[in-house]
Amino acid sequence: MTLSLFCSTARLRTSLVLGVIASASLLAACGGGSGDSDKKGSTQVAAKVNSGEISVHQVNFVLQRQQGLKPEQAQAVSRRVLDGLVDQELAVQQAIEQKLDRDPRIVSTIDAARRDILARAYADRVADAAVAPTAEDIKAYYDSKPALFSKRRIYGLQEFNIEANADQKAALKTKIPSLRSAEELAGALKAANIRFVARSVSQAPENIPMGFLDELAKTSEGQWVTVVTPAGMNVALVASAKPAPVTEEAAKKAIEQFLLSERKRKLVADGIKQLRGSAKIEYVGQFAAAASAAGDTAGTTAEAPAVAPTPPAGASDALDATALQKGLSGLK
Repeated sequence: MTLSLFCSTARLRTSLVLGVIASASLLAACGGGSGDSDKKGSTQVAAKVNSGEISVHQVNFVLQRQQGLKPEQAQAVSRRVLDGLVDQELAVQQAIEQKLDRDPRIVSTIDAARRDILARAYADRVADAAVAPTAEDIKAYYDSKPALFSKRRIYGLQEFNIEANADQKAALKTKIPSLRSAEELAGALKAANIRFVARSVSQAPENIPMGFLDELAKTSEGQWVTVVTPAGMNVALVASAKPAPVTEEAAKKAIEQFLLSERKRKLVADGIKQLRGSAKIEYVGQFAAAASAAGDTAGTTAEAPAVAPTPPAGASDALDATALQKGLSGLK
């Protein structure tokens, strides 16, 4: 069964299914308890579609991936899910009859999906060994990031993303501190034919890369912050900086989630690095030449993003805004 076929056919019923989660009552609603199913194998069949069958387990698997089901909704929602699986089964049967399962592109898609599922299953198992942060760990992180918590501010920024070469960067670093407004910087960039994109934004610190936030934390309203990048410069005029501290108690849950996610990510990355160190890996053909030019070796790797069990934390100087946003957003 291909993922592409699943996605295209499931859309027929998806809007009716989302927002649902399985509960213990669903099994009974869809075909009886486990005691009955042990006696009668037919109770595990939810529907027969031509020569194929859809099991109660398939229905429950879809439901278990949803959220928010009330007990009184179980029977109606189970039927909707089953109807969606019937539609899917009909499409799958037609795909097989038309030999789409032999199409090289479909075969590759199935293989890629299988590899991804297995790799993520391994990553999840490794990540399960992560130890939850202690109260001391949470406090230490809170104290180490005053710009995020105790001295948190909401920034009104006039940002410039500037494309510049080395000489232009040097000239701008000297010129920018003397400018009094964003309009003056825009005029200077236009006069020098330097490409840029400008915008006015209000930003909470948890949405700002740590390298940039560290500089912002040192500034006052009306001052410039400049960070040099490989392609040019990121520049911001601090139009406003409104104090919005967050207490340790209010930030506790968000910090705990963030630290645990980081520990899981590190466990997976270290596990992959160890596997590479003990594996025999040989790059072939054009990949061998590329690996040699890049100085790659079979025993080292920086990350394992393809199998990370949690969203990547981003660049090493950036805070995982997604993790902290849950606990900090709206805390003014």
